[in-house]
Amino acid sequence: MTEGAMKIVRLGPLIHALLIVGCAFDLAHVKYEPVRIELAGNGVAAFTLSSDTKIQGAPCGYSRTLRKDTSWEPVGRLLEGVVYRSQEQTLTIECSNVFEAYLVIDGANLVGFYLPVEDGFSALNEPVQLPIVGQR
Repeated sequence: MTEGAMKIVRLGPLIHALLIVGCAFDLAHVKYEPVRIELAGNGVAAFTLSSDTKIQGAPCGYSRTLRKDTSWEPVGRLLEGVVYRSQEQTLTIECSNVFEAYLVIDGANLVGFYLPVEDGFSALNEPVQLPIVGQR
């Protein structure tokens, strides 16, 4: 073996260790509970937001703003509340991955998010009162 090849063989474990450490990052996972969504049923109305609403306390500290005049349609029900989705605003929550999210509303309070791909519920730290108008 040549002298250059010997150096590479000796440095191989060090290079490997540096690559592993260099690629490592802190994975933050969204916390959610598996849930079973049911049909929303009759009597559950769509709504519109009367003003922009900033959401704090989302999983992984991420914040979002729900836009004024967006309409939210009921798509189902969980024990935690009614699940709403908008055709006008795509909502995601982000940790180490990006998750599609729907609103979970109890009364006029946003209590968390339904994650349709994961079939899970992720709670907010504190409920957020929404400026709901135009229930239909």
